[in-house]
Amino acid sequence: MFCSNSFPSKSKSFYTLIATLLISACLAPLPARAQSYEKELSAGGKSLFTIKNRTGRVSVIASDNEKDKSSLQATSTGAPVEAGDVIVSGNEITVRERPYRIDLIVHVPKRSRVKIESETGMVDVVGDFEAADVITNTGTIHADVPTEALKLKFQWESSRPRFLSDVELPKVKEGRAGAFSIAGAIGPDAKRKKEKKKKPETKPTTETAANGNSNNAAIEPADQPAPEERQQLVQLNFTTQRGVILLNVDPSMAPNDLRERPLTEAAKAIIRSGDGPLSDAIRKVSPKWFGDYAKTLPPPQREPSLVTVRAPGELVTTVAPQIMRVNASVTDRNGRAIPGMRDADFSVYEDGAERKIVNVTPTSEPFNLVLLLDVSGSVEERIDFIRKAARDFISTASPQDRISIISFHDDIKIISDFTTDRRLLSKKLDELDAGGATALYDALGYTLVGTLRPLRGDRTAVVIMSDGDDNKSFVPFPAILEATIESGALVYPLYVPSGLIPESSVPKPSITVDPMRTKYLTITTRAAEEGEKLAQVSGGVFYSIKRLDDLQKAYNDIVLQMRTAYTITYNSNADSTGHRRLRVRTNRDGASVRLSPAVTVPH
Repeated sequence: MFCSNSFPSKSKSFYTLIATLLISACLAPLPARAQSYEKELSAGGKSLFTIKNRTGRVSVIASDNEKDKSSLQATSTGAPVEAGDVIVSGNEITVRERPYRIDLIVHVPKRSRVKIESETGMVDVVGDFEAADVITNTGTIHADVPTEALKLKFQWESSRPRFLSDVELPKVKEGRAGAFSIAGAIGPDAKRKKEKKKKPETKPTTETAANGNSNNAAIEPADQPAPEERQQLVQLNFTTQRGVILLNVDPSMAPNDLRERPLTEAAKAIIRSGDGPLSDAIRKVSPKWFGDYAKTLPPPQREPSLVTVRAPGELVTTVAPQIMRVNASVTDRNGRAIPGMRDADFSVYEDGAERKIVNVTPTSEPFNLVLLLDVSGSVEERIDFIRKAARDFISTASPQDRISIISFHDDIKIISDFTTDRRLLSKKLDELDAGGATALYDALGYTLVGTLRPLRGDRTAVVIMSDGDDNKSFVPFPAILEATIESGALVYPLYVPSGLIPESSVPKPSITVDPMRTKYLTITTRAAEEGEKLAQVSGGVFYSIKRLDDLQKAYNDIVLQMRTAYTITYNSNADSTGHRRLRVRTNRDGASVRLSPAVTVPH
């Protein structure tokens, strides 16, 4: 169930380059204020580099290119970095403590050995090293290294282990005084090295035994295959008091809860859906539970469907020979729908050639709406408020719209499947129960791949009402963002702030010493920013709710936004079964056009 190599099919230098860019971006959140200092290092070959930086971030990158020189770059968002702030003596680098922290990026030759000491800063080790020894107090340790031949020892001396790995790791062992460790060898090349230590017994060939002629034993086949190039052993020794350890996992893809735990129904449904990125995220958090559950699933196969599933990217609907139809939603720079558009406001291009528009009419097709309700402990005291708000939305939506209700806390509960029966929906809302943690991303992932994927091609939307402070999902936010884009569904997040920690009191992860640790200590009102991103990539709108009146206004606006779309009918010269590249433009300044299939509504 695990990848045995963190560098599949692409060169290691490619991944090192990507990691370098990502690390550089993280270390310079405020480029206008950053004060940097650069220096070439005289060390060459497979040297040992010792780096001490108690408060800042340290990123060490092993270069595949032998021509690259060893160097360091020191940056700070505070006072300028002076030569005396970074003391270099041979291969030893020491950062002087001062009020404004200093972050380091150090480039070293391939197969170097490094020893890094930090207190609160994050440490990145990227590339092919002979050995990397890292010691931190609370700082996160992030490694991105080859895993074909890897020997590791991870130790947590003052806390339970918190880690995430792209490959299966040995079991956690508990030591004395509350210490924990993970140790062992990973990868086929590491196992070969172990086998080499055992010398096999040499047996004489039949001819040699019979004739006593040793020359016969020296005869080998003429064509010997070239020896396979094997990865040299990489050794990682990481020791932390209370930090997080990430092995070949992008820090931004780490979920809010790293503890391995049983799979929820939402997680199981995502795995059954076969969605690769979302399932992979679950595998990394709970490898044992993921593996056990995956073994119980039958081989993936196509199941009968009662709906016509369109291929991704197929947007047009054939109305008659050479007559095509498509839906278009037009928004301004602020993401607001633009009403009142006519034929003259649009231009249609098919395979690069302009086509004649027959007519443009307001879209009247019904929506498939999922109402996603947060009933976690963070909103337990407002359960009656949630029921009333949901009923208000149901009465506001068009009678033709099919609505499904899903509630969630640390798992999902299907309150109602899709229906147009408003009385049934209202009655079902009495089944809402509050309590538990908040797994918003898992609930949205389940909705996108489990509930809406069979309806691909229909008009779909998700209305989320939550305080947004996810703290229990298996799936990280970046993976949910990608799934949202692929689904084609409009997402309308309604943010009901918990009010537990004001935004002004939360340090921003982009400017703190360790973004990962800040993330786990302050999982709060970042939800507003994430809600805005979900709305932006899907074509929906984000709403910040503070009173019940605001919620009703938001529901009215959501209905207006969904209904403000246009069905464009145009002449086409393409074959009805052929693939076509379609582009729709508008003459409104600053407007954006989002296309979706025009579905024929049965009478």
